[in-house]
Amino acid sequence: MTQDTGPGWQEVAKHFLPAAPDRLGVAVSGGGDSLALLMLLNDWRLAGGPGLHVVTVDHGLRVEAAVEAADVARHCATIGVTHDTLHWSGWNGRGNLPDQARRARYSLMADWARTRGLADVAVGHTLDDQAETFLMRLARGAGVDGLAAMRARWTQDNICFHRPLLHQRRARLRTVLEIRGLGWVEDPTNDDPTFARVQARRALTALAPLGVTVDGLSAVAQHLAHVRWTLYGFAHDALRDHVRLEGGDLVMARASLAALPDEVARRLLQAILAWISGAEYGPRGQAVTHALDAARSAGTVTVQGCLLLADGCDLRVTREYNSVASLRAPVDAIWDGRWQASGPSIKGAEIAALGVEGLRACPDWRAVGLPHLSAMACPGIWLGTELLAAPLLGQANGWRLDLTRGREELASALLSH
Repeated sequence: MTQDTGPGWQEVAKHFLPAAPDRLGVAVSGGGDSLALLMLLNDWRLAGGPGLHVVTVDHGLRVEAAVEAADVARHCATIGVTHDTLHWSGWNGRGNLPDQARRARYSLMADWARTRGLADVAVGHTLDDQAETFLMRLARGAGVDGLAAMRARWTQDNICFHRPLLHQRRARLRTVLEIRGLGWVEDPTNDDPTFARVQARRALTALAPLGVTVDGLSAVAQHLAHVRWTLYGFAHDALRDHVRLEGGDLVMARASLAALPDEVARRLLQAILAWISGAEYGPRGQAVTHALDAARSAGTVTVQGCLLLADGCDLRVTREYNSVASLRAPVDAIWDGRWQASGPSIKGAEIAALGVEGLRACPDWRAVGLPHLSAMACPGIWLGTELLAAPLLGQANGWRLDLTRGREELASALLSH
């Protein structure tokens, strides 16, 4: 009987083919999964694959982390690839630590990748991670989006992150290291029962006699990923067919929204709200249910820094004035994450919301057809308390205001799920 030597580099390379990058970032913590990923990718590199650049994030939460980062650096020196350690010191002792650390980790890695001139970064999530995540989200009552399989790749801050080990079991990856005589770090939090992931790992062991296995749960998650993709596809079609852009607002007929199945309408509304507010995610759970109910009935509701104005035949989603009332930016900067100005060079000129004073300075603002609450939140060009221009309300005075993200970005966001 032939001894299993674990996956070969060809199994990992499949993820990137047929258009593998020339250079690839690799996130390595020193744990068994990420270290095995590095070894397999290095085998590929030596066989003609991408050049590698390794990064380790030290979250500053354990004194041992610095030693572990140094160990990764030594591994990298041994195989002849570059290594950088990034540091995070943003934990204030409040909130969800794992979630905050994860968000910080990916933000740091995206910044690092750009400085290295990298477009792609590989991370070491496995089939076991997939099953554990499914159980954790099931315990929180997640729906299709939460229970669907992790994406094999996704884009964040214009960097494509990859999970090439999603079809590999953790035990087989350890074999890759054992046959090379390499040790790895076992994070002590992996045995701390206060962490949900540890509880999920133990639950999987207990459920195995019932036939609830890592492979089985991962297969269910993959089925749900196909359902998720289909729902977002329908939402994308609804955006294309029924949603129009007016200034910085998105508008659709209330009858069109009412005709959409709830799960499609929810995803469309979430994407619209995230597009306008600039939030990483749209509202979830009861918040989006309440927003959808309000959107389908006459009235006005505020959610995630946006206003849903259901008036007459249309639903208009616009920026909430209070969310941008105190926001000012130089005219050469991006305002509210989505507006860019161009015009005369005037020292001290700024972009800010129009508000009541701005509308008073635009006596014909109603001619453009925007509702009062929407017009209030529109950006204008100011010099101190003097309004120089309100291009979106027909008072340009040589200035332009353009969106830095259009419908194309919203459509791409829906198709990226």
